[in-house]
Amino acid sequence: QSTWGKKMRLGQAFPDFEAETSTGKIKWHEYIEGKWAILFSHPADYTPVCTTELGFFASANEDFKARNCVLAAVSCDSVESHKGWIADIEAYSGQQMTFPIIADPKRELAVQLGMLDPVAKDAAGLPMTCRAVFIIGPDKNLKLSILYPASTGRNGPEILRVLDSLQLTANYSVATPVNWKDGEKCMVLPSITSEQLAEKFPKGVEIVSVPSSKQYIRLTPQ
Repeated sequence: QSTWGKKMRLGQAFPDFEAETSTGKIKWHEYIEGKWAILFSHPADYTPVCTTELGFFASANEDFKARNCVLAAVSCDSVESHKGWIADIEAYSGQQMTFPIIADPKRELAVQLGMLDPVAKDAAGLPMTCRAVFIIGPDKNLKLSILYPASTGRNGPEILRVLDSLQLTANYSVATPVNWKDGEKCMVLPSITSEQLAEKFPKGVEIVSVPSSKQYIRLTPQ
């Protein structure tokens, strides 16, 4: 059976680990200390979809840095394999790769994080990792996880968007509506009473009229 979802839960402390990477040895909690972090897995090196994904993240790395977020990838191949693949990624994307790709040839990290999918196997018949995304907060707890099949590349701008939402809602009593983008109106949490609105939302609150007459759709500027 797949190990996906058997280990990590939202709000759970993300485990610390040590590993070899394309940029040297990494101690995970030291690497992410005081920052947001995104760890994304790849089924294997030298795969076409993964190459396009890492090209995007290389090009968007400064956008993530501006959000106090560090990146790391993991693939079930060796450091030397990663380094050769990075040359292809940089040639394809025209961008320099400055974040690490973690080597996990024995699948130890994939097992620990519940990322193995036996449906997808390598040439030796060993299970490869799912196309997973973990977003970890500065408190080192898991804030978001997404799983894609190997045939579907990740939506890079969506990962930036959800990071913006997570950072905003971590600090204010709001939620973000469907298709929300940074700078657009947010929704006041249902737990906020009418008496608290003026104090918490000095920019004002728009209450949307609906047939039920219930005042639960409340919008406020970001």
